[in-house]
Amino acid sequence: MPRRAITLLLAAVAALAVAGCGNKHSPITHGATEGVYLDVGPLKYQVQISRLLNPFDPEDRGYLIDLPGSQSLGPTDQWFAVFMRVENGTDRPQRDASDYQIKDSEGTVFRPVQMGPSNVFAYRAGVIPPRDTEPLPDSPAGQNSIQGALLLFKIPNANLENRPLELSIAPPSGSGPHGTVDLDI
Repeated sequence: MPRRAITLLLAAVAALAVAGCGNKHSPITHGATEGVYLDVGPLKYQVQISRLLNPFDPEDRGYLIDLPGSQSLGPTDQWFAVFMRVENGTDRPQRDASDYQIKDSEGTVFRPVQMGPSNVFAYRAGVIPPRDTEPLPDSPAGQNSIQGALLLFKIPNANLENRPLELSIAPPSGSGPHGTVDLDI
């Protein structure tokens, strides 16, 4: 009987040790869908939504304010928006990513269009205060229904067919794993 009790006690201790290992968080660096929180450096990145923008729609026109003069749509191009939310869950200010790109299944790479300062929805890399988010909750981008800052891409129609489109987020430090997410379109 004592031998059986010792065996059960050792099994219980082993089970507790294994259960304790489950508390460790493995970084998530790829999302098969939007909405997944990605661990890129010390910050968490989430694609709130991605979608085509219609320059003739009143809501979408607001997202297309203050584009560089050289940026206009050709007859075979589309504006593609990715709305990002970034969380700093640390107790220190953290620099967020400034290097984003979309790659289609053929390997063609697209980089965001830089918007001018009067576009209140544009994603602007900088430093996120401790326990805060980008966009700031009291900003226009944080208060609209999407609650994400805009990354705007100009993509030819033909490339939109080369799915999946994958957004890549490079860590601001330049080292460490990139975050990637398959975009809905």
